[in-house]
Amino acid sequence: MNIRQKFFSQKHYENFLREHDELIEFFKTNKFKSDSALEEASQRAKYFQTLSLDKLLATYTAGENIETLIPLLEELVKKYEIRQKALAEYQGIPNISPLAIDDGPNQYEEAVQVISLCILLHRTDLLPRFVKLIDDAGYASDDTLYEALLNKVMPNRHDVDEWYHDVYTLLVQAIYSDDKEEQPKLLKKYCQQWYPAFKQAPWHDTHLQGEEGIYVGYWAFEAGAVAFLYGIDDSQIDHMVYPKALVEYARNYKGDIGSQINRIVAGEPCSKTGYWFTPAQANSRRHFQQGEIMPSFSDSKWGDTLWYWSGDV
Repeated sequence: MNIRQKFFSQKHYENFLREHDELIEFFKTNKFKSDSALEEASQRAKYFQTLSLDKLLATYTAGENIETLIPLLEELVKKYEIRQKALAEYQGIPNISPLAIDDGPNQYEEAVQVISLCILLHRTDLLPRFVKLIDDAGYASDDTLYEALLNKVMPNRHDVDEWYHDVYTLLVQAIYSDDKEEQPKLLKKYCQQWYPAFKQAPWHDTHLQGEEGIYVGYWAFEAGAVAFLYGIDDSQIDHMVYPKALVEYARNYKGDIGSQINRIVAGEPCSKTGYWFTPAQANSRRHFQQGEIMPSFSDSKWGDTLWYWSGDV
């Protein structure tokens, strides 16, 4: 393994995995302190969802093969569904979101991290399930970055010119800048200010706890998803929080069409009727018939035009 952040170590990873398994075993026979069965179920669902996210983060930080993240992401989305159901029953609010993305940047960050992981791992088939949990609570069409991450890979999204949290301003500017040379600079500045902006987050400074601590990695996955979706040159971005390995995986992905997205090089025939997008051009999502030759954009600065599957509708 090639550890992806300097604060992590093999020993740290081993400690995390051991404690992770011990906690799962412990709570098979022990309950959370609560005043009711519904409250206990809600606490339990939240705890195991957080534990699932931590395992995915630790696995990536430890340098495991990218493909090992995919089943962890599948399990994580399932855990959010369980958390939402338990929270709804406890609070008596059917459409309550498991993440209050307007409340503070930490919960919002968690949401865009999961969305970005679905995009970068080419598991956008998981997005409708996860996004529904947030949309149904009334958050659809309220935030620019949230919609900008989704509108290239999901149908019927929204064009919004406002966002909940100032920390994301540079990233929004990187998306919509008309200057291709300015976009990487904005992306780099975003990465530089990302960690300090989350000073109040419960995971902030956990790397100071040492190998027995709860640090599992600091990752601005949304920065990588934006670079991938919007064709931003990230060759000069080497900041610790930028998930370069994950972006490289997304750009080079050649999996089968089915539950995952496929990639087609311009000039090749379309392999499946449906919608495709390319980072080589803004607002590129369009419908192609199977066998239709995928076009290229000669004015693109990013080399070959690569098309990615974006759904049937």
